[in-house]
Amino acid sequence: MSSAVPGEVAERESVRRPGTRNDRDGTRDRDETPKDRATRRDRETPKTRGTRRGRRLLWVLPPVAALGLFFLYPLALVVRQSFSPDEGGTSIEPYTEVFASEAFREALTTTVWLALGSTAGCLVLGFALALVIAFVPFPGSRAVARFIDVFLSFPSFLITLALLFIYGTAGMVNGAWTDLTGAASGPVQFLTTPWGVLLAEITYFTPFVIRPLLAAFSQLDTAQLEVASSLGARPARIVRRVILPEALPALAAGGSLVLVLCLNEFGIVLFTGAKGVTTLPALVYSKAILESDYPAACVVAVVNVALSVGLYAVYRMVARRAGA
Repeated sequence: MSSAVPGEVAERESVRRPGTRNDRDGTRDRDETPKDRATRRDRETPKTRGTRRGRRLLWVLPPVAALGLFFLYPLALVVRQSFSPDEGGTSIEPYTEVFASEAFREALTTTVWLALGSTAGCLVLGFALALVIAFVPFPGSRAVARFIDVFLSFPSFLITLALLFIYGTAGMVNGAWTDLTGAASGPVQFLTTPWGVLLAEITYFTPFVIRPLLAAFSQLDTAQLEVASSLGARPARIVRRVILPEALPALAAGGSLVLVLCLNEFGIVLFTGAKGVTTLPALVYSKAILESDYPAACVVAVVNVALSVGLYAVYRMVARRAGA
């Protein structure tokens, strides 16, 4: 016959059964099941639930207040200023004037085609470089992959300065040409054109495509590649039929991100000094700083923000489907 007292038996049973209370300290076992938690919530009084909601609200209020103060409030001021012409009052006149101007239409067109061209170039170059890094063994491949992560932290104007040192009017290439031929100027003058801006953006934003591709390639089943190779498939066919379908979500996510970043890029356009290249961010700077036309600058800024938010929504949707 067991000599255990009823209190000890009850305590042992409370340890064995999940979701019961500890009689000594009133705490709940860690292995409480979801069903037990749901039952406990149903037994709570309205006062207890109200207290819990109040505590959660106290935790939520500080970050929401900070978000509204430092981000939403300035954005609201920009939107309000875009409806406030210099004559006073509230009107859509700034929008009609900006939309009717040739400078805005050219800036919008330039911004869109530069963003699309840079994104296409980054996708092609990024996919090719990611294939080499992931599937072509060579010394230092891991170091190159790590450098890509570091490259993502570089400011855009740093890459532009590097390109100016190489391809600028007084850069290395033109300097070597003038030293050899005695000419007054070198033959490389494309950096101050839209093509120079395109090259700089492709150079800077390509790692933003390579990074998700390398992550996708690391999860690719190499057995598929071995089977395809053993069946006589050539490398180009393996890339097209096996690797590319697996890389499409990462390509879509990286391309969407690059498109958003190129749409808002200002440093590259400014540092290249490209003549006749005016994007929406550059137009905001010109209207606000050079012309002191703040309503027009706010209108262009609102348009730029609307395009960015729309593209960012597309990026998040693609990234969610890709599992990023």
